[in-house]
Amino acid sequence: MSSTIQTPAIGRSTATALGALSHDRQVRASYGYWRRAWRRFRQNYISLSALIVLTCIIVFALSAGLISSYVTHYTYAANHLSDKLTPPFDHRYWLGTDGNGRDELTRLAYGGRVSLYVAILAAIAILMIGATVGSIAGYCGGFIDSTLMRIVDVLISIPVLPLLILVSSFYRPGPTALALFIAAFSWTGISRLIRGEVLSLRSRDYIEAARVIGARDRRIVIRHIMPNVVPVIVVWTSLVIPGLILTEASLSYLGLGVRVPDPSWGNMLQDAKQFVRTSWTLVFIPGFAIYITVLSLYLVGNGLRDALDPRLNQ
Repeated sequence: MSSTIQTPAIGRSTATALGALSHDRQVRASYGYWRRAWRRFRQNYISLSALIVLTCIIVFALSAGLISSYVTHYTYAANHLSDKLTPPFDHRYWLGTDGNGRDELTRLAYGGRVSLYVAILAAIAILMIGATVGSIAGYCGGFIDSTLMRIVDVLISIPVLPLLILVSSFYRPGPTALALFIAAFSWTGISRLIRGEVLSLRSRDYIEAARVIGARDRRIVIRHIMPNVVPVIVVWTSLVIPGLILTEASLSYLGLGVRVPDPSWGNMLQDAKQFVRTSWTLVFIPGFAIYITVLSLYLVGNGLRDALDPRLNQ
C-alpha cells in the first residue's frame, strides 16, 4: 500500500527534475556564443581575478598624468640629486627615488604606459599583417599560398631578437618605431595560424552557399570567414602581448629599446642594475610590475582559450 502511494511522488519529482534540467539546457542554448563564453569565463575564478588585476594595472598606467599632477607632484624626468636613492614609503616619495633622484612611482606609471603601448601597438600591427597574409594564403590556395608560405618560412628562420638588437644599434627607436620594428619580424606565427583556420573554413557548406548566390571573394572572407576566426585571434592576442612586453623590456634593458629620459619598465631595470646592492627595491619594483602584468595576461589568455572553445557546453 505504501509503495503504491510513493510511486507517483517519485514520478512527479523525477519529472520535475527532468523538466528543470531541460529548461536549463534550453536557456543555455538560447544564449549567444559570446554570452556563453563570458558565462564560462566567469566560472574560472583564477582568470577572472587575473582580469581584475590586469584592469587595475592598465588604469594605473593610463592615469600616469593624474598621478604625476595630483599624487606625487613630480614629473618622470625631474631630478632631485639631494634625494637620490630614497627608500620607499618616504612621506615625499611613496616608492622612493632612483639614482638620479627621480620619483619611482611616477616613472613606474609612465613606464607602464610606454611598455603596454609598445606591446599593444606591436600586437595590432602583427595582427593586421598576419591576418591579411594568412587569410589570402588560406583562401586562395595554389601558387599564391605556396609563395606566401615560403616567404613566411624564410622569415621564421631569422632570429628576431638578435636582428632587433642589430637594427637598434644603428637606429634609436622611439616607442612607436620600436613597436613597428618588432611587428615587422613577428607576424609569421599568426599568419600560419589564420591560414590553417581559413583552410578548414573555406570548404564549409555556408561558404559554398555564399559562392552559389554570387558573393564575391572579398565579401566571403570579411563577412563569413573572418568572424569565425575571431576567437582564435582573441586568444592569440591575449597570449602574445606578454611576450611582446618581455621583448620590449629585454631590448630596453640592453639599452637598445626605449631610452631615457622616456621611462619604460625595461630601462628602469637597466638604470637600477648598478644600485642593486644599495637599493634592491629599484630592481624589484619594475621587475615585479613586469612579472605581475605578464602573469595576469597569461592567466586571462588561458581563461579565454577555455571559454571560447566551442566544444565546451557547460
